[in-house]
Amino acid sequence: MSQAKVDRYKAEKKNRKKEIQKTKRQKRLTRLVAAVIIIAIAAWIAYSGISFYQEQQPVKEISVDLSPINDYLGGL
Repeated sequence: MSQAKVDRYKAEKKNRKKEIQKTKRQKRLTRLVAAVIIIAIAAWIAYSGISFYQEQQPVKEISVDLSPINDYLGGL
């Protein structure tokens, strides 16, 4: 081997642990970002489904007789 190849090999060997750690960090970060994106998409789908379901339900109407309150306020 030429001296240049030997020097490159030594430099690579010297930095091998740092490169492996850097690669592992990048993989973890990628997995974390992917998990966050998947959770966000799942939450959005669930929210959309629930709101769609609630919109399909019939609206319940409640009637209130306010005449006693109006009589009271009118008497003041």
